[in-house]
Amino acid sequence: MVDLNKLCENPEGTEQSAICEVKSGLDVFFLLFAGAAVFLMQAGFAMLCAGSVRSKNVKNIMLKNLLDACGGAIGFFTVGFALAYGRTDDTTADPLFLGNNDFFLLSSAEADNIGPGYIGWFFQFAFAATAATIVAGTVAERCKMSAYLCYSLFLTAFVYPVVVHSTWASDGFLSAFSEKAFMGIGVIDFAGSGVVHMTGGATALVAAIILGPRKGRFYDEEGNKLNPPASFEGHSTALQILGTFILWFGWYGFNPGSALQAGYYNVVGLCAVTTTLSAAAGAVTALFTDTIINFSSTGEVSWEPTMAMNGCLSGLVAITAGCSVIQPWVSCIVGVVGGLVYYIFSKFLIFMRIDDAVDAIPVHFANGIWGVLAVGLLSDPALQDTAYSNTEHVGWLYSMGSSPTLLMVQAIQVGFIMAWVAVTMIPFFVILRCLGLFRVDPLEEEVGLDVSHHRGPAYTINPVDPAAMEALNNSKHGGKAMYQETAPAPAPQYIPAQQPSAVYESPASAAGSIPGSQYTSGYASSDAESA
Repeated sequence: MVDLNKLCENPEGTEQSAICEVKSGLDVFFLLFAGAAVFLMQAGFAMLCAGSVRSKNVKNIMLKNLLDACGGAIGFFTVGFALAYGRTDDTTADPLFLGNNDFFLLSSAEADNIGPGYIGWFFQFAFAATAATIVAGTVAERCKMSAYLCYSLFLTAFVYPVVVHSTWASDGFLSAFSEKAFMGIGVIDFAGSGVVHMTGGATALVAAIILGPRKGRFYDEEGNKLNPPASFEGHSTALQILGTFILWFGWYGFNPGSALQAGYYNVVGLCAVTTTLSAAAGAVTALFTDTIINFSSTGEVSWEPTMAMNGCLSGLVAITAGCSVIQPWVSCIVGVVGGLVYYIFSKFLIFMRIDDAVDAIPVHFANGIWGVLAVGLLSDPALQDTAYSNTEHVGWLYSMGSSPTLLMVQAIQVGFIMAWVAVTMIPFFVILRCLGLFRVDPLEEEVGLDVSHHRGPAYTINPVDPAAMEALNNSKHGGKAMYQETAPAPAPQYIPAQQPSAVYESPASAAGSIPGSQYTSGYASSDAESA
């Protein structure tokens, strides 16, 4: 079979040039489809977050998800893409910490063939927006809009691109795509368990700790610990399930699309299968684990949908790094462990009194770590050769007699991401908090961010507490009402017919007739007949 990639490096003659043009067009369309599927995940995140918060904060969380895409586009266009990929495609170049070329896509615009450069930006932008939106759910119901927009720009323009460059750029210091690959192999993170999900999840963890929990979640009005903590249930399981399905669909652009070219059909097909199996295994594992543990303590069998949803997403995150180098049956193991990791880490956050409104930290941070390390344990030599053309170091379970080099390289990536996010995002969020730009006013939080920030609630089925609404208007507008809750229309009342006083009493109208109507049945009472 002809290797079109090698053929198109130096095409000879008109026929080969035409073939290469068709190949380029197919590759562009492949990335367009994959990038669009990844971008659709923004809708999935929006639905999942909206369903997971209380109804008084739906407008706020939906707008933040929209601004993630907007801020991500601006930040990644101006600076982020250049820092992530701008410098050279020379695989022999010395590693750099940052890219330094293609700001505002100026270099891509000057290229003779602009299509591949532009579609590459679009595909990578969709990934950057995904990393940014992970934090939205964690800080929901208490984070200021201005702080969130600043964070979204900062993450996509600087923090995330540095991680991308280290792992995916040809001159990144951890890259597997360089002839000077780190420790002879480089990091294998095919679609971003570490680069995308762990980066976003680590940022969410830092933000949740500095921002603090929602009012009434872990402490009462006097600051005393609540034991057990209060449970703030999401207002719509339907939206949560819808969001989960959209995200699962988007992952078929995320993982198979990371092959970047349609010609790598063996890799694309494998990624689709491993993605599906890991998601299914994660969902079932988390659901049954929660049910069994709950049954052991209460004696009752119950099934919690959020466990299945987040278990599914955990399996997807966990397989993202190794979807191209792990056998299908092994991907089931990755998903099972992912479901357990989610359940354990979710309970650990509650124990530590770290408030995550949508459990994004266990899903993306904890399972991002597991996904990266799973490659170091389970990378199959033959599949790794197909995807990376390098089998110098493979999964440790396939090379028990040798040094676990790949596992160590994967662990180094985990450590680098954690350190980089901590160094950059802790000062950023601390500064926002010191300037009073991070958290909303307690009264605004109690009333709900939809009313206090967005001119009214998303729904009118749950009226705002009048006393809290009056206090908010007095504190912000000197008694002038910013928003007035209108009382809902009274529900129609059913008034039963008056019961007869005797066992039987002749009706006022003829039997079989309808009062106020000219219609009667063919039967009349004896009194009517005598009349």
